[in-house]
Amino acid sequence: MLDTPAARLITRGDERPLLLEQVEQLAASDALVVDTFHHAVRRRGTIVSLGTRPVLFALARILAQAWPADVTREALMAAAFRARHADGSHRARLRVEIGRLRAKLRPLADVAATKQGFALTPRKTRQVLVLARPVEEKHAAVLAFLSDGEPWSSSALALALGTSARTVQRALDELARSNKVQSFGHGRARRWMMPPVPGFPTGLLLPGPLLKT
Repeated sequence: MLDTPAARLITRGDERPLLLEQVEQLAASDALVVDTFHHAVRRRGTIVSLGTRPVLFALARILAQAWPADVTREALMAAAFRARHADGSHRARLRVEIGRLRAKLRPLADVAATKQGFALTPRKTRQVLVLARPVEEKHAAVLAFLSDGEPWSSSALALALGTSARTVQRALDELARSNKVQSFGHGRARRWMMPPVPGFPTGLLLPGPLLKT
């Protein structure tokens, strides 16, 4: 199990698998890391959690994956808002969300405007990395929240993801059929979580945030 890739490292358009020990080493590096496991942006002990802000995290990730290049406004809107045909309202919302992301990331990076869109400018480091799951799928966002090992209700997941409870429930049912999640309880007391990995406490598989800002 320890010889199986635990994550993927994405930087400058390239990606490679990482073992668990390499993920731990990454946490101690000077790189700015966009962590898709914990929905956070971090560098050493400074961690900005975006777990309850999926739009901001989506923007942070696409900017980090493109770094040091910029990302067009159209690509950002498609990634964050799933907007195939952007209009004036989408562009206005993008300006607002970029402003919010800039404020959240101030301790770690700036989000600079360019002619075509926006670019991520890290502080105190020259390396930007994205730590991603070994395999990403249709319902990766739901799995990302459940990966902390804690039980979640479908309504809490819907609130965190900024989507409808019905959409989340369909995703959970589909994931349950493929044995990727499990539930316990009934009615409003029903909770969902990922099946534990034999021999390992789920929360200890990857290093978690030590400090949140």
